[in-house]
Amino acid sequence: MAKKEGSEANHRENERKLDRAKYTVITILVLSLVIFVAIALLAIINEGVGRFFGTLSSISPFYYSLALVCVLIGELLGFPKWELFIRKLGVRIDRLKNLEIYLSMFSMEITPGRWGRAVVSYTLNRHTGVKFARTFPAVVADIFTDFLGFVILALVSAFLVHTYALASLAIIALLLIPFIFIYVRGPFEWLKDLLGKHRSFDGFFEIGSAYFDSNKLLGGGTYAYAMVFTLPSMLMNGLALYFVILSFGVPLSIGLLPTVLFVYTSAMLLGMVSGMPGALGLADAAFLGYLVTYFGAADGVTLGVAAAITIMFRVASIWFVEGVGSVFLVRTMRYWKSRKRVKLKRT
Repeated sequence: MAKKEGSEANHRENERKLDRAKYTVITILVLSLVIFVAIALLAIINEGVGRFFGTLSSISPFYYSLALVCVLIGELLGFPKWELFIRKLGVRIDRLKNLEIYLSMFSMEITPGRWGRAVVSYTLNRHTGVKFARTFPAVVADIFTDFLGFVILALVSAFLVHTYALASLAIIALLLIPFIFIYVRGPFEWLKDLLGKHRSFDGFFEIGSAYFDSNKLLGGGTYAYAMVFTLPSMLMNGLALYFVILSFGVPLSIGLLPTVLFVYTSAMLLGMVSGMPGALGLADAAFLGYLVTYFGAADGVTLGVAAAITIMFRVASIWFVEGVGSVFLVRTMRYWKSRKRVKLKRT
């Protein structure tokens, strides 16, 4: 009885954490709206109200729809690797239900470090009964492989454009540091020896130990397989920016796609360094600067056009993604109330 009551108390605490995560997402979305307004005001001051809103209203629904499709395909391309991660960890679940749960993680896409994606581990726990720490390595692996795919795209585009390749390497090395603590057990064991005598840390170290034990099940081959899907996924996000640019009548040839990919990856890298959720603020400023620098003189991208492109691309890559994820989060919340458990197979 005491064990059951303790388990339910943990569930209630997890649900409170999820509520806080939802409030965080809402706060960040409001912040992104404030940034959009600031970008619009900058363009209006520079070019006037009529010209800026004329640019916004000129957007091509056809090309912008292609951008949204690219974003959606990019997210769906990550599902095969997610399915493999879950299978390697010994969880067997209906594919469609797993797809729902996978898509629900994008409701937390702009939480700090994207760690709000851990919501799927809670959902899997409530639906299958498998412990949170058992499936959390799949969440980490999904974030890490996304980052690796992004890194490869950033480096390739930087070398193709012959710009900031060394700077990109330095930024990437800096951003890789947190993953050392997630994938190398030594620092965790050192911390455990240092603080393990304090009972208040028992829960943290219990989950941490279970996490590292489960993480061994994934294996290096799993990560190599994941990259087959991650690289096209990252490419689709860059292609979405290309279609957003086209949607405002900028005559870019397909030959300029490497430059567009460079603009996308470089702006996002700068935003990641800032530590802001969703790379807000610095990335948006970088988009403005890069778009005018690389497509201004030759292709007619003024500050007003760059502002419109930045706003609408971020709507696609943040608001649209959050919207899709939120729809599936609401759908999967029915598992939080369920006491049903599906059969598990351990590998």
